Formats: sequence, structure tokens, C-alpha cells
Amino acid sequence: MISMRQLFLKHQAQTSDFPLMIEVEKAEGVYMYGANGERYLDLISGIGVSNVGHRHPRVLKAIQQQLDKYMHLMVYGEFVQAPQAKLAEAICQTLPERLNNVYLLNSGTEAVEGALKLAKRYTGRTELISCRNAYHGSTQGALSVNGSESFKNAFRPLLPDVRHITYNAIPDLQDITTRTAAVIVETIQGEAGLRTPHNDYLTHLRNRCTEVGALLILDEIQCGFGRTGTFWAFEQFGIEPDILLCAKGMGGGMPIGAFIAPQEIMAVFKDNPILGHLTTFGGHPVSCAASLATLQTILEDNLLESIPEKAALFRKLLVHPRIKEIRNCGLMMAAEFESFEVLKAVIDKAILNGVLTDWFLFCDNSMRIAPPLTITENQIHEACDIILQSIDETVGS
Repeated sequence: MISMRQLFLKHQAQTSDFPLMIEVEKAEGVYMYGANGERYLDLISGIGVSNVGHRHPRVLKAIQQQLDKYMHLMVYGEFVQAPQAKLAEAICQTLPERLNNVYLLNSGTEAVEGALKLAKRYTGRTELISCRNAYHGSTQGALSVNGSESFKNAFRPLLPDVRHITYNAIPDLQDITTRTAAVIVETIQGEAGLRTPHNDYLTHLRNRCTEVGALLILDEIQCGFGRTGTFWAFEQFGIEPDILLCAKGMGGGMPIGAFIAPQEIMAVFKDNPILGHLTTFGGHPVSCAASLATLQTILEDNLLESIPEKAALFRKLLVHPRIKEIRNCGLMMAAEFESFEVLKAVIDKAILNGVLTDWFLFCDNSMRIAPPLTITENQIHEACDIILQSIDETVGS
């Protein structure tokens, strides 16, 4: 009889020649369980998705209750569906008053696509600016504003009129002009290996966009929904975007994304042409129910309050001569090693020892650490002990 792994390799499209090939039968909290009794402590949350852990009871209950009512009914924006309306209201209540209109989609890359269209339509301009080493998704518009040429070259031509600036480089902001429709930037750069804004960079960026009439799009697809210790990362830097993106951690494990803007900006999708942006499954009622439960869990269980202490514990415990630096904003963390070869050996050994970590696309010598926000101090000790053991077993001191 053909095994599940054989089916995976034979019929499922692959994205690399070396998939992890971990076969998971069940996941609960911060753990995943394999077919032969293996247990893995998940330190990456499905790449920033499982912010409230795997199969959180409140999320499961919301999903089940919605399944008992209805699933897909109609393309987005035509019917009044309570899960969509309640989620949109709850999201807006976490935001500054001006950000009051939510367009619900299926994923982060779709949120990027919608936001880029919105910015071009609203401003009547065509130029888009993003940062080098930025990651915004893999569909063609999102790929166009990615900051890595190696990921883009095989798929050209992409969107025209895209320019790149360097994150944290204030002189580069002069490249933003009256031709610029929007600047899209990750509030915290993720795939670049966890880079935070310095020297009031985001304030200077906000001011420059305002000065020339360009829209500021903040991509919080990885860093939103509590990951950094505040519900939205931009709260820590004293600015507001014109358009905000979220996905990943907002769904409690279900697929969902959104872009959020003032109503007067979002209104341009209603005419010339009518139905200026469309999605069939965006705002799926089951995903919206799961997302609302996730949002409520983060806020009502006070998960944000413990994040600084948990991050500090990781920093305290992960001390080893092979770890060159730890960077973090809340529980969005990177532990830097001397090379990819060293890091890959440690990651592989850690998986065998029961901890799942990863590297970053544009910083392959740094270990990604982004556990569920629900992780306990005892589980942090367990994870760090295994990482340190794995370093000793592979590359030593």
C-alpha cells in the first residue's frame, strides 16, 4: 500500500527539493505529533500563523458554531453575513479611528494585491516603492514589490514602475515623490531576519509620504495580531498608515487576510469601474468566525501582557558561543549564527530532538523563533534546552 509520504511526493506539487517531510497526525497548543509518536514543540507557529496555538478551544468552538449555520453563500460584499461584519467591527476597534474600513480576503498576498490596486486607483499614480529584502507575497503584483531579485528574475516581466529603497535609510526617502502612489513597507522586516526601525525611521517615512501625497501601506502580515507585544506593531512607533495589511496570525489557523483603510479611500472600488476589486471566497464565514475568536482570545486572555517577559526569557536562556546575536520585537525573534551551513545543521538536529525552527528567506544564517503567544515559561525552557543541546551535538562551542 502506498504511504502518505509517497502520495505527497508523487501527486502534490513541491516548492523545493528538500521538504521537511514531517508527517503530522495531530496538533495541540504548542505541540505537533507525528505518525509514530514523535512530538515537536513548534517555535515558528506555521510561519507566524498559530498565534493562539494549534486548535485553540475557543477557535474550534467558533468554527463549529459557524459550520452549523452556513459556509460560503455569495461572492464577497453582496450579502450581510454576521461573521464578516462582526470581525470587521472588532478589527476597527483595535485601530485608530481613521482606519475604519476592512476588506476581507483569503491570504496575505491577496491583501497586498488589493492594497496596491487601491493605492493606484485612489491616487491616480502608478509608481510603487518598497524596501530591499522585503517579502510581501508570491503572486505577481506582490512579487513585484518583493525586495529580492533572486526570487523575481525568473518571472519577469512583473509590474512596471516599481522602485526599491533601503529599510532604515532615511536619505532614500527622497526617492518618494509626487509620482509615487504608495510606499509599502513591513513595520518589522521579517524575512530580512528581523529588522526593526531605527532613528525614527517610520516617522520620517510617514512625514515624507504625507508631504508628497503618497499613501503609506504598512504590511503587518507577520507582525500583526499581537506578535510583537502590541496588537499592531505600528503602535510602538507613533505613526498611522493609510492602508494596513494583516493575515497569518489573524485566523487562528484558518486562511484569511485583510487590507484596512479609511472609508473614503476604500470607496474608490465602488465605481469607475464598479466592482473594482472582487473575491469569491474572501471573508469566508468560517474563517471570519475563527478570526474573531482569535482576536478575542488575544485581548481577553491578556496574551499581550506576558510577551515582554517571554521574549526576555528566550534572550536569557539562548546564550551560546555559536549564537552571535539575538534580535527581537516581542515574540518575533531571530538568533544569528555564523553561516547557513551551521544553522541548517542545528535546525535539522533540533527537529530530531523535538523542536521545530526555521531560517529566514533573505537572512539564511539566522534562526526564526516565533512561537505561539500562548507558550509557557516551562515550554520556553524546554525549547531553549533542546536548541542549546542541538548546537552542542552538531557544531559544539
